[in-house]
Amino acid sequence: MARTRFGLHLTDFSHPAWAGAELLPRLTALCRVLEESDVFDTLWLPDHLHHLGPGGPGANRPESMMQLAAAAVPTSTLRLGLLVASATFRHPALLVKMVTTLDVLSGGRAVLGIGAGHPRTEVEHRAYDIPFPPLGERIDRLDDALRVIRAMLRGEGSPNAPAPVGPLPVMVGGSGERRMLRLVARYADMCNVTGDVSTLARKIDVLHRHCAEVGRDPAEVGVTWMTPLILTTSSQNTAEVRQMLAAASSAQEIAGFTVGQPHEIPGLVAGHIEAGADEVIFSFPFADTAGITAVGEAFGLSGH
Repeated sequence: MARTRFGLHLTDFSHPAWAGAELLPRLTALCRVLEESDVFDTLWLPDHLHHLGPGGPGANRPESMMQLAAAAVPTSTLRLGLLVASATFRHPALLVKMVTTLDVLSGGRAVLGIGAGHPRTEVEHRAYDIPFPPLGERIDRLDDALRVIRAMLRGEGSPNAPAPVGPLPVMVGGSGERRMLRLVARYADMCNVTGDVSTLARKIDVLHRHCAEVGRDPAEVGVTWMTPLILTTSSQNTAEVRQMLAAASSAQEIAGFTVGQPHEIPGLVAGHIEAGADEVIFSFPFADTAGITAVGEAFGLSGH
């Protein structure tokens, strides 16, 4: 049985430690620790044009594809991808060219992640004068984009030279049961879902039904599960964080969070792995080398 993969979703660059000339050395150090941890397989970055959290759009928000190219240099095994590119930000042919170039530069380690465009990003579209159509139209555009992507990656569409080093996996972000998971079944090699164990199990069941309807072996589609990770220092700290989350968000919103001390993390995600997650992606907003090392040690993989 294949080992479960683990990924890091690095989401926040607003801290001054990431600013200006510190960006590259900090990213380089983090990538090296990820690779040396022996537990993390993939670095994922979000696709945003400006910062959406506290601090507003004036806070630091470097472009993610450029960062992934920089991350390819100090690493040799770490997979690299956007979680996920918005189909509204770029023409799909341009996205294929960009990710293919990343794949060549990294020696075959790129993943092409794409989604319809999260509602939270509407403010970014407005700020940059990019159209943000209704959800149904965005999913239609994603469908069209996936057709273009598949054709180009198979050498059947617009020219794409140099070609990817090997098969370049396509991941669709989004788990709407009627349309999004059907797109996954038709076009994708991977999907990304969130939520608690029962939600994950239901999404996988729906995905398998869509695969059967389109004549696809569900074993061909990898399932990634993303969970916001908050590391705590004690049982009391864990209780305080959970209380804070409960006060700020609904039970449904925090159901898929992973909150606990580093040594507790393997047990907290075990249910999702048993439910069928092929890769667990920790969304770790304020990740640092110490936190990454602690999670690696918790899984019994302390690094080189």
